[in-house]
Amino acid sequence: MRIVVFSDTHGNYSAMHKVFKRNGNADLFIFLGDGERDLERLSSQYLDKKVLHVSGNCDFASMTPNNDIYITPSGVKIFFTHGHKWAVKYTTDKLFEHAKAIGAQIVLYGHTHCRNYEFRDGVHILNPGSAGCPRDFMPACYAYIDITDAGIFCAHVDL
Repeated sequence: MRIVVFSDTHGNYSAMHKVFKRNGNADLFIFLGDGERDLERLSSQYLDKKVLHVSGNCDFASMTPNNDIYITPSGVKIFFTHGHKWAVKYTTDKLFEHAKAIGAQIVLYGHTHCRNYEFRDGVHILNPGSAGCPRDFMPACYAYIDITDAGIFCAHVDL
């Protein structure tokens, strides 16, 4: 199973569209917030794609929750959030502790606009960076997760 994860487009519809165009074979797209209106517009062009999302701190008046859980057909539990209510600008400890408590193997978060990947005590912690306006002096990017019988593989991709 291939999952494409992206976040923090902040009105950069073109960047969001590139993510979808480049990943036509993906089984699932997860958007981690701050660009929800563009996602709604774009989703109407990709009705055949499964898209999950949470709201970010800049998705004003959103009715979408800012955390969610997805369990893959193979039983991998993914907790995903924008991150602004989890102190992710300072540490990923709260996310890690929550993942362990709920039995999640993967935690996804955005908000910082900086790509990050950690593997800690059996938990993959992934921030896809920003597809619209990165703050880590690196190119705009997204990430993907491959879940296979051999295991879980996470990687960042420059946009």
